[in-house]
Amino acid sequence: MSLHEPGDDAEPRGPRGIQSIEVGGQLLLALAHHGRPLPLKDLARGAGMVPAKAHPYLVSFQKVGLVAQDAPSGHYGLGPLALQMGLIGLQQYDPLRLATPLIEELAESLGLTVALAMWGNRGPTIVRVAEAATPVHVTMRHGTVMSLRDTASGRLFAALLPPERLREALGAGLDELAADAPFQQAMADIRAGQPARAEGDAVPGIHALAVPVFDSGGRLVLGLTVVGPGAAIDLGPQGAVAHRMQQAAQALSQRLGWRVRA
Repeated sequence: MSLHEPGDDAEPRGPRGIQSIEVGGQLLLALAHHGRPLPLKDLARGAGMVPAKAHPYLVSFQKVGLVAQDAPSGHYGLGPLALQMGLIGLQQYDPLRLATPLIEELAESLGLTVALAMWGNRGPTIVRVAEAATPVHVTMRHGTVMSLRDTASGRLFAALLPPERLREALGAGLDELAADAPFQQAMADIRAGQPARAEGDAVPGIHALAVPVFDSGGRLVLGLTVVGPGAAIDLGPQGAVAHRMQQAAQALSQRLGWRVRA
C-alpha cells in the first residue's frame, strides 16, 4: 500500500470534527425545520435515525438546555438555551451589513444597478446603491425618498407595510391611493408574492423590480430593487431577473430568522 506524499492528487481533508455532535445535530436541525415540538418517532425520522439512537442524544440535549420535553405529550421542542442562542444570533445580524455585499454581487452578475430601500420618516428611502458597470443615471442616490405610487420600491412598501405606518407618513394621501384601482391591483399582486414593478413610471424608459426582505417576525425590513433600461431588464415575474432577486431576498431573509410558513 502506497502513501501519498505532499503534492499527490489526494483529496484535501477538512478540519477534524466530532462525529457524534454532527449526528446529534441532525435532531436539532429537524426541530428547527418543523418549527414545533415533535414526538420521538417523528423527530427521529426527520433526523434520519431510529428512535433508540435518537433518545440518548435528546437526553443529553435536555441536560444542557438545547431541547425541552413537554410533560403531558412527551413531545420534544427547542429548549431555553436554544432560544437564547437564537435571540443572540438575531441581534448579531444587521440587515444592512448583510445586504450590502449582496447588492454588489447582484449588480455585477445582472449587469444592472441594485439598491436597498428602508422605510424612513418620509417614506421608502434609498440607503445603499451598487452601480452596474454601465450605471443608469437616475435619481437613486443615498437618501432619495421613493414615490409610493410610481416606483417599484415604493409600491413594495405600500403593499407590505401595516396601514397604520403608511398613515403616519402619508395622512390623507393614503386615501387617494386607496381609490386608485390599478394601484390597488398592483398591491394585491405584490401581497400574493409577485415582485413590485415599475415600467417607466418615474423615468421614461427605465424599468425597476423590487422584492422584500423580512425579519424573524415576518416584518418587511428592506426592499431589494434592481433598475435598468427597459430593453435590458425583463420585469416578468417568472423571468431570470425576478428569479435571481427573489432567490437573493429569500436567502437574506432566512439569515435574519425568517422562515417560510407552511
